[in-house]
Amino acid sequence: MKFSTLKDIIACCEKDQVTIGQLMLQEQIKETGKSREETFKQMADYYGIMKEAVHRGIHEPVPSKSGLTGGDAVRVHEYLSTGVPALGTDACTALAYALSVSEVNASMGRIVATPTAGSCGIIPGVFVSAQQRFGWDDDHLVMGLFSAGAIGYVIANNSFISGAEGGCQAEVGSAIGMAAGALTELRGGTPEQAVHAVGLALKNSLGLICDPVGGLVEIPCIVRNGFGAVTALAASDMALAGVRSVIPSDEVIDVMLEVGTAMPAKHRETAKGGLAQTPTGKKILKDLYGKEGKKLREKGAKGKGE
Repeated sequence: MKFSTLKDIIACCEKDQVTIGQLMLQEQIKETGKSREETFKQMADYYGIMKEAVHRGIHEPVPSKSGLTGGDAVRVHEYLSTGVPALGTDACTALAYALSVSEVNASMGRIVATPTAGSCGIIPGVFVSAQQRFGWDDDHLVMGLFSAGAIGYVIANNSFISGAEGGCQAEVGSAIGMAAGALTELRGGTPEQAVHAVGLALKNSLGLICDPVGGLVEIPCIVRNGFGAVTALAASDMALAGVRSVIPSDEVIDVMLEVGTAMPAKHRETAKGGLAQTPTGKKILKDLYGKEGKKLREKGAKGKGE
């Protein structure tokens, strides 16, 4: 890639008179040696998978394999038609869609890791709800995915996107930044505004720990995806309104690296701290693996008898 920072992205876009999405598409073609048609189609296929996951989880409860989660996307989606959400219909729709994709992931359904499975609901939640709201065609959203990809590329190479390395700020935080920047561009914002949206979003996620109950990507991961989608909308609106990230977005990414590196291991996807070690979290862990252990013992005894 001919860029390594968000500042580089702005400079490249201004020099070549292209959007972030167009820049990333060009660079991806160079990197892979594939044609424009092949490269675009691959991303379009990813977007198709995202939409499938959105619609699956809001039209039917999708229980997780553990039985701990499932059905919240349906609940929120039904609430949209029966109540008056404080967020407003559009933001609440993005919330429901993000929950849907995350629940599909927890049920071992097909999703696209954006940038990880633990944060897979945020970009689809924002993109699919925005597409319905603004009447965009799929090709427009596919270019948005290229924009999100460029932002994710910078974050991954200058900080991290793994919860095990940097906490949930690295997974959900990165996804929020990617969604916010891409949405800003999709709505006609300049590359500079998109980059400010990234910084605004990341600043609001700094320090978020990764504390999965039972070591599973369910509690609190799924609801964080819902909140993340709403945060991305807010960051995009701020940027389009002219709000700037006073601390340059690249410096915010550097801080995320600093904070994640300093974060105790128990708060980095080990399930040894945070919500995972509350009394209820411990009980869930005992109940979950106690049952699994019993199944394994019964299976083993049956095998010996045969």
